[in-house]
Amino acid sequence: MTMIALRYDLRIPPFAGHTHADAYAACLEQCAWAEEHNAADMVVLSEHHGVDDGFMSAPITLAAAVAGRTRRLRITIAAVLLPLHDPVRIAEQIAVVDLVSPGRLSMVAGLGYRQEEFDMAGVDRTTRGKLLDEYVDVLRKAWSGEPFEWRGRTIRVMPKPESPPMILIGGSTPISARRAARLRCGFSPAIGDQKLIEVYDAECAKHGFTGFSNLPGGPGFVHVSEDPERDWQVIGRHALFDAQSYHAWQTPDQRSQVHTAAQTLDEIKQSGVYRVVTPDECVELAQSVGTLVLHPLMGGMPPALGQQSLELFAAKVLPRLRPAG
Repeated sequence: MTMIALRYDLRIPPFAGHTHADAYAACLEQCAWAEEHNAADMVVLSEHHGVDDGFMSAPITLAAAVAGRTRRLRITIAAVLLPLHDPVRIAEQIAVVDLVSPGRLSMVAGLGYRQEEFDMAGVDRTTRGKLLDEYVDVLRKAWSGEPFEWRGRTIRVMPKPESPPMILIGGSTPISARRAARLRCGFSPAIGDQKLIEVYDAECAKHGFTGFSNLPGGPGFVHVSEDPERDWQVIGRHALFDAQSYHAWQTPDQRSQVHTAAQTLDEIKQSGVYRVVTPDECVELAQSVGTLVLHPLMGGMPPALGQQSLELFAAKVLPRLRPAG
């Protein structure tokens, strides 16, 4: 069965014509609408800090808001940039989200890579691997509800979550794959590289751990339209903004399924990362890749256009992927 995800990072370029308040309201409305119409299985929220376009900086807060507007949708934070935070506060916040949405929350723990974010947090970027290892351990101990010692202090997180959230480790290198296995966590690579899964599985075997992994596939943005060329005329500059902003962040060791170096609209279309498709093409795409990522506010695109795509998807694509009965 095709996995259907809504993805949000809520960045707004200067030319968008609407505000962050508009985008956050639209995000919550779309999540509620998607659940009502069984049009998505999960919501994926991202995190970055200090970005001019207002890229979402507090995904745990938004996860709580999404949980309050829905009853069944799973919520994944991909990723919590763990080394940038106080892990005890993260444990407390995530415990509360779990209590209002039992069993629906999961998180990908990411290292982070933008130097500006480490500078802003006052964290030495070279320590990020060590901090991630340490903080995953803190989260697990914190979610037990029992007191434990950490850095010379007695810590107790209450209330504890009803069901401790699943932790996956993000990354795009063999080091991240081995780290996930060593920490006895799931693995969520940033890129669809089967070799990373092989490294992860082999390391899991060494540690006697039955791992679980989630290899990405398919485009990072799918928009459904009866007239793709018409919608490209609006979406194009938002996709270029999104792609070029993300490309500017990339470091030599960073790989991502949703990265393209495209500099023109034609290159965006050819990249395969951004797809504007008819209902028939969307069905074919879903059947070929097994996952659809609907990113209805991508690059600050108009919320009404994103909603039109969701409604067309629910009316003309979803019934062919999941026939009634």
